Amino acid sequence: MIHIHLNLKRFDIQKEFGGVNGIAKPQVWGSKIVGYIERELKKIKEDYEDVEFTVYFPEAHLINAISTQMDIDILNIGCQSVYREDTSLKGNFGAFTTHRTANSMKQLGVASTIIGHLEERLDKKGVLSKAGIADFSSINSLFHEEIISAQKAGLSVLYCIGETLEERDIWQEVLENQLRIALEGVDLSNVVIAYEPVWAIGPGKTPPTSNQVKEVIDFIKNIYPELDVIYGGGLKMDNASDLAAIDTLDGGLIALTRFTGEIGFYPDEYIQIIKEFLSNKR
Repeated sequence: MIHIHLNLKRFDIQKEFGGVNGIAKPQVWGSKIVGYIERELKKIKEDYEDVEFTVYFPEAHLINAISTQMDIDILNIGCQSVYREDTSLKGNFGAFTTHRTANSMKQLGVASTIIGHLEERLDKKGVLSKAGIADFSSINSLFHEEIISAQKAGLSVLYCIGETLEERDIWQEVLENQLRIALEGVDLSNVVIAYEPVWAIGPGKTPPTSNQVKEVIDFIKNIYPELDVIYGGGLKMDNASDLAAIDTLDGGLIALTRFTGEIGFYPDEYIQIIKEFLSNKR
């Protein structure tokens, strides 16, 4: 199975507020995106049946996006992480102010969630740092609880792992800890791993070579051969063909589609990236 995931982060914020949204007003932003890409993905699925497409929306747009969705066999709609606790019969019935629980997402029609994205990791590190805590190992345990919560609600999981520049020399140890702690006792049948080389993501950073990506993918699969692994550092036109040539890679995570000029996410360019990757993956 090939997995092409799309993380729309906070791309709903319009340009006059410092964002990159030039697609539509926030009230209809999600429906505009789903309406267009679902039609285009349906055409792609005619030639590539063994491909899964998932879009992770900011929470405010989920109802809008799901109400536009026509065919769950074409496109899955996901949320951006879930809280580690949830409602339960004869238990907590909803005292989760500000928290996005897995049950709340499931009842909306969400199929998947992204957990452990580098921005979520950095946020948790920031909280611990402000408390004077330098040991960040507990973060993997929190992600474990989030994954368990998601699975109890019936959501599939895209779990992101990756090492920082400071961890580059011990990347095997870092990634293995992120995997083993978070995935302990987890049903792996509905988990996909996304490798995010944190050291290579962002303006002015040097992206990893195909050989470097393959080395990491093979390392992960040596530990968990049953897991599919995708590249989470940004699938784009510049690297789509090279990444597709990695035989052990099972897909990629797309975010921005344009990195110069009118920077942003453009649905037509998203479709072009998918076509470029799949055409070279055969």
